[in-house]
Amino acid sequence: MTSTSTDHNSAISDEDDAMLYKVEDHVATITFNRPDQQNTISGAMLHKFSELLLAADHDVDVRAIIVTGTGKFFCAGLDLRGSDITNNLANKKRRSPTTLDLRNTPPTVLHNIDTPTIAALNGSAAGYGMDLALGCDIRIMADSAKLAAAFTARGVVPESGGTWILPRLIGWSKASEIIFTGKTLVASECEEMGLVSHVVNNNEVGARALEMAKQIASMAPLAVQSSKRMMRMSMNETFNDHVHHVFLQLLPLFQSDDFKEGMASFMEKRDADFKGQ
Repeated sequence: MTSTSTDHNSAISDEDDAMLYKVEDHVATITFNRPDQQNTISGAMLHKFSELLLAADHDVDVRAIIVTGTGKFFCAGLDLRGSDITNNLANKKRRSPTTLDLRNTPPTVLHNIDTPTIAALNGSAAGYGMDLALGCDIRIMADSAKLAAAFTARGVVPESGGTWILPRLIGWSKASEIIFTGKTLVASECEEMGLVSHVVNNNEVGARALEMAKQIASMAPLAVQSSKRMMRMSMNETFNDHVHHVFLQLLPLFQSDDFKEGMASFMEKRDADFKGQ
């Protein structure tokens, strides 16, 4: 993906700048920019969001990704007023329900990329938006924001990873209560359950997310990405298999310039200057 300026900043849109993208100080920020529609996601935005996530993950200059929204909402879910999403799903079902390809949909891409992701919950997230927030590695939430699991109230399931993520985050019983009852959680409940890392004042969400992203970006990128990859793999491995794979990840890291720089900076009692090599 190319950028329109030398500092990588650009606004990319399929419909009136609905998705904003910029890269600065090794941090990519993806912003849902439909405040008048509560940042609901159209079919075109789904495709663009996946593209932006992959572009950031493939950019060697990017070491952390922030996902956030403009205005009072993070994302209020899918925009079902337009027919593109529901019609596309219906058409795929009519053609062949056994060939539905979800590999490039945002929840799958979000799960599989190795670059750390931070959801800066500037406002409430509902339905699909809640699943996307839960799909990020770290969540920082405004104290006035809410997470609304409104799926069963609409006659659907958490279709974007929620049934897989939520029980792993908070256990079966709590996840069942939230999903089955379509519960809405305030920020303090989210923090108490461990659904978010930090709850901050509304006007501090962006700054706190950027601070954390820059801290991640100051670490050795190859080691951070390998750590995320190992954490993801561990969810489906035995302990013995996992430690074997961790050892195999260590071998190339030992050969990297960043490993040498990390050891040298420690011995010389100075900040490391990692290059991602």
